[in-house]
Amino acid sequence: MPDNRWWLVIATGLAVFMVALDSSIVTVALPTIGAHFRSPAAVTEWTILGYLLPMVALVLPAGRWLDQNGRRPAFLLAIAGFAASSAVAAFAPGIAWLIAARVVQGAFGALLTAVVPALVTAAVRPEFRGRAMSVVTTLGPIGAVTGPAAGGLLIAAVGWPAIFLVNVPVSIAVMAVGIRSIQPGGGLGWPDARWLTPSILLAGACAALLGALTLAPARGMIWLAAALVSVPLVVAWGRLPSSRPVVALVRAPGMAPPLVAILLSIAGLSGAVFIAPFYLEQVLHTGSAVTGLVVLAQPLAMAVASPFGGYLADRWGGHRTAAIGTLAMLAGLALMAPLGAGWHPLDLAWRLAVAGVGTGLFAGPNMTVAMALAPRHLLATTGAATGLARSLAFGLGPALATIPWTLAGSAETGVRVAVTVAAGVAALGAIASIAAWARRTHVEVAIARAA
Repeated sequence: MPDNRWWLVIATGLAVFMVALDSSIVTVALPTIGAHFRSPAAVTEWTILGYLLPMVALVLPAGRWLDQNGRRPAFLLAIAGFAASSAVAAFAPGIAWLIAARVVQGAFGALLTAVVPALVTAAVRPEFRGRAMSVVTTLGPIGAVTGPAAGGLLIAAVGWPAIFLVNVPVSIAVMAVGIRSIQPGGGLGWPDARWLTPSILLAGACAALLGALTLAPARGMIWLAAALVSVPLVVAWGRLPSSRPVVALVRAPGMAPPLVAILLSIAGLSGAVFIAPFYLEQVLHTGSAVTGLVVLAQPLAMAVASPFGGYLADRWGGHRTAAIGTLAMLAGLALMAPLGAGWHPLDLAWRLAVAGVGTGLFAGPNMTVAMALAPRHLLATTGAATGLARSLAFGLGPALATIPWTLAGSAETGVRVAVTVAAGVAALGAIASIAAWARRTHVEVAIARAA
């Protein structure tokens, strides 16, 4: 049996960290970039949207493509492309160049999202996969959360191009580890025209859904009807010949619950975390420094709990650990629901920490479950499906929280209703995870009796 390649696990974790970091690090730079290129906010905002859309649209087609090609050349191509597009973004002579570079960045980010879980699965022996997955699933959310803070420091110290250039040395280090650690094997063929149609359909569906949820609070709830556009697009995608293996994968026994658990649990969590700064500043009237420290309680607790989640997954099994994690996450959000003007910032901080502990116990073990259920020839597709569920969750969560917050009226009532809705969404995710655990236990008991 091959030795564990922990350096490869760490390197792939850094790759995921970069991809997640670049989804949020640009947010704080938008005013500076807009002033530098003298572009209006509506155009400058595409430096974010241009990155996120290919991340969502291409991740499933990327998974199908990667399952038919060698993982080592695919990983090196993705890292090299991500680094090169980051450099182009840093030295972009105009806003159009910057947006184009961000689109390319997002495309290579989708490749990385798809290939990393397959690499981690093969990097360690089965009894260590829970711990290995926990490394990757911890670094991703930490990258997303720390993006704005890291971006602010880099812009103040060096300037806005630094938020892109920082990817280059990290990518070189990750490539060096990949060359030494990933076993050669398999070539790399260029994607054919079959990529185009599913990518366009998925991009359109995601844009319609997220756009409707984002515009509704600001321009009226009638905009929610625009989300219906995504339905025929998803149906059309599901009927494509190239999509049949993905549809079959999702319908495979035991695969749907972990994917649903990712989507709903992370959507609920991200919605509550999105609302937290507004509650602190609009209801408790805290300063930005206090707000930042309180919100950091969640990712810090997640980082502490994640290694224990991986260890427990390897000892107890991923299903049980993931279910316990969703319950802890739900407990933290439910304890947040009664928040009011009489709370101290620490009252919110420890509740966010409870939710963070639950996230740490859930993320890695749930990924381990999904990858263990995947057929060997669909490992990259499975990784892509989990990546798509996670990306949609981070987009849906804030939108689902903003709608009830807007409808409720006052700031205090609004944030309370929003967190209650977020906890309700997370509860559905916990049900999905518990159902997966119960089904696994039932099957194990049946096998034992048959023996």
